[in-house]
Amino acid sequence: MDSAVWSKRNLPVVVGIDGSRSHPGTVDLAVDQAVRHRAPLLIVHVWPGRYSGSFRTHDALPTEDDGRHLLELAARRARHRAGNLTVSTELAAGSVSQILTARSESARLVVVGHRDAMPARASWGSTTAYLAHHAGSPLLVNRGTVPEHGPVVLAVSAREPVTATVGEAFEEAASTDSKLVAVHVWNQTGTRPPTGSLTTGTGYGEARREAERHLAEVLAGWSWRYPDVEVERLLLHDLDIGYTLERASRRGRLLVAGMGRSGRFVELIYGSLGTTLMRQAACPVLLVPIGWPAVTAASGGVTADGRSGR
Repeated sequence: MDSAVWSKRNLPVVVGIDGSRSHPGTVDLAVDQAVRHRAPLLIVHVWPGRYSGSFRTHDALPTEDDGRHLLELAARRARHRAGNLTVSTELAAGSVSQILTARSESARLVVVGHRDAMPARASWGSTTAYLAHHAGSPLLVNRGTVPEHGPVVLAVSAREPVTATVGEAFEEAASTDSKLVAVHVWNQTGTRPPTGSLTTGTGYGEARREAERHLAEVLAGWSWRYPDVEVERLLLHDLDIGYTLERASRRGRLLVAGMGRSGRFVELIYGSLGTTLMRQAACPVLLVPIGWPAVTAASGGVTADGRSGR
């Protein structure tokens, strides 16, 4: 099992392109990630587009040659950005979401972009939203800009296993020399923030202290592995999460969250916040699936439980 976990680090970074205005920036983001992970890059384009829903375009569908040309230009861009990077391309046919989900099962990371801004639609688009719930590897979504400054923001839930998600966030912060802001969202049924002084009858104070302990425990081991990463802990009640994620999307350099079984964080990011952020450039989002092995470069091949992954 350890060798299987360790082999994850040798898998490619996969980037899906569709010819939209945002896809050159998505390729650049994928190249930078491939270089950082010392992984090959696979550029995938699904041809032809067979979407037949209410927003289907009436323009002529691109030809197979158009798809090959798009891949050629993307590969040329990737090699120009990182000359020593191993780059390959794939022209596939079928369902975009199904094909990229299948590729994610053998990828270190999948990189995609949100759809071009359109006032009547959610900002991520159906394919990216589907991957956000079903990808077998971490998913990195380019949402219009890749800031060079700002903190890495980690959203931590008390309800889901977060080991791999926290590990990915620390590694991102360390590799970019960034501060890590760990946001822990909690909600204790039957408690409300007191309007006056804190009373023992509400149960709020005890629930908050328990949430603080949980956050400290989650971060403790990773802070030891990454002693140079400055960490700020931020505890939020469930009611405040939407506003905080919106601000983090505009001021951070990366937002990291777990996909989770309920998908609540994911839906907050691309659903209710989609309309708000549609006309604003927002930082990329990294989503980590449950069960993803927490193996990091800084740990020298050590998994989350302290065993060697070699």
